[in-house]
Amino acid sequence: MGTYERFVKRPQDFCCALLAVIFLSPVMAVTAILVRLKLGRPVLFSQYRPGRDGKLFKLYKFRSMTDGRDENGELLPDEIRLTAFGRKLRSTSLDELPELFNILKGDMAVVGPRPLLVRYLPLYSERQARRHEVRPGLTGLAQVHGRNAITWEEKFDWDVHYVDDVTFAGDWRIISDTVRAVLRREGISSKNSETMEEFRGNAQTSASAEAAFDE
Repeated sequence: MGTYERFVKRPQDFCCALLAVIFLSPVMAVTAILVRLKLGRPVLFSQYRPGRDGKLFKLYKFRSMTDGRDENGELLPDEIRLTAFGRKLRSTSLDELPELFNILKGDMAVVGPRPLLVRYLPLYSERQARRHEVRPGLTGLAQVHGRNAITWEEKFDWDVHYVDDVTFAGDWRIISDTVRAVLRREGISSKNSETMEEFRGNAQTSASAEAAFDE
């Protein structure tokens, strides 16, 4: 860890998140009201995600999907549960605003690899697992280089590249590029999905992952 990552990044993240909460509180309030009217309760979606060193934390987002289920009680596919209102939330990244409180708590950073699902943990290669050497971020290199429009392998390559080169200038460049990507609404969906296809692991990890799930 360099001087910036050791002494500056966390206080900087806290101050940025606090200022964002103060200035964006009217936007967050209106968004919460609209979610309540359009999608009902709960307004917030929460889910445990792995953070730094794989430690689990509860991530918060504005809800963007319904709870629609099939006759067996299983949740319907994302593309069915994602409403037009939910698509607008995601395209503007307004659904991500509650993660500012995760940053204040220290679970996340402003910039870092995005926190993914817990069930992906045994699927990573040794190199891909290095994404957990830093706090997960509200945005990151993968988000400004294609977001959901690039492959999982490309995402993880960008994540590891970030882990290897955490700098003040680099973080602010990513923040600037994120604002531009959000305004242009780039990379919201993958080629075959409304969000992103399920990560099913690498060839070298699939057998061990299946064994882990069977235990």
